[in-house]
Amino acid sequence: MLELTEDQRQQVKRANGEPIRLFDPETNRTFVLVPEEVYEKVKTLFAEEGAEHFAGDIYPHVMEVFGREGWDDPAMDVYNELDPRREA
Repeated sequence: MLELTEDQRQQVKRANGEPIRLFDPETNRTFVLVPEEVYEKVKTLFAEEGAEHFAGDIYPHVMEVFGREGWDDPAMDVYNELDPRREA
């Protein structure tokens, strides 16, 4: 496990709980440093298997809410035509 330098520790304090972005100029990639307790809460979203499990669990509930809000009304189908991702 890596340990924070004193400068990094000060930056964490100044961030006041907000994520810290770290840039690696060698790879031109940015990384986000978050407290472990935050990571533990969302880590399943990062795992491919976990994301599929999460989506499968919540999908029926989301569709139920959408239905109650009128999204399943046939008149709403016109909005599908406006989707720029849709193939012509």
